[in-house]
Amino acid sequence: MSTDNNHRTIVRVSSKKDKSGDDEPSSTSVDKVQKKKSIVTSVDTEDQVDPYTIKRRESLQNNIYDIYGKVMLLGDSGVGKTCILMRFREGTFLSGNFISTVGVDFRTKVVTVDNTKVKLQIWDTAGQERFRSVTHAYYRDAHALLLLYDVTNKTSFDNIRAWLGEIREYAQDDVVIMLLGNKADCGIERAVRREDGERLAREYNVAFMETSAKSGQNVELAFVAVARELKYRENGTRDSNTFNVNDYIREQSVKPQCPPCTT
Repeated sequence: MSTDNNHRTIVRVSSKKDKSGDDEPSSTSVDKVQKKKSIVTSVDTEDQVDPYTIKRRESLQNNIYDIYGKVMLLGDSGVGKTCILMRFREGTFLSGNFISTVGVDFRTKVVTVDNTKVKLQIWDTAGQERFRSVTHAYYRDAHALLLLYDVTNKTSFDNIRAWLGEIREYAQDDVVIMLLGNKADCGIERAVRREDGERLAREYNVAFMETSAKSGQNVELAFVAVARELKYRENGTRDSNTFNVNDYIREQSVKPQCPPCTT
């Protein structure tokens, strides 16, 4: 993986002595500190913090990280790319009808892997054919690609080979690829067996798991697994041409219970 040092952020914390030269601050300094503390205390309770302040804090937290990775969500329109992103980023599920993604959109989130903060910039792409040329332009500098199909839609699964062909053509050779069978909570309407997804993943030597944006099944795991792999590659502890998290996925993933589909 090519490393962009410009994306690495180092935070340094320094302390200053009092103007008198002593380690202990003067009474004047203490008064100033106490005033500052009282100001912070007055806005530090959750009820008193306005939404803008909360979002600003989240923004500042997203700017503190050790490793950066660009992740793209790919797949046919309607497979649940936006829902997967919202489940991971916001912890919510987009129920009902909503407008499909036009072009590309992205969100960021910092995850911690073994005390290392990994910032994921996650790009949600349009699955429609007319937007493919736009999507191709973003392949080249992607570090990881999550390729989704809908387990209730056989056509979306059949199109995975075409998507993988585009990935081979436009993406970097060492890009991380994971195949996700989404909507795994829809047991009754299932049209693609789990075994078929596993077989296709083995054929193309990519990682695989089934997910559900609605229930949250394996959504967090998918992104954490990618972050973990990017961390290992950054540290040079893994072969950069092989995605070696299958054992980790098998240990951590939640198997589908096949409940009735309610979506």
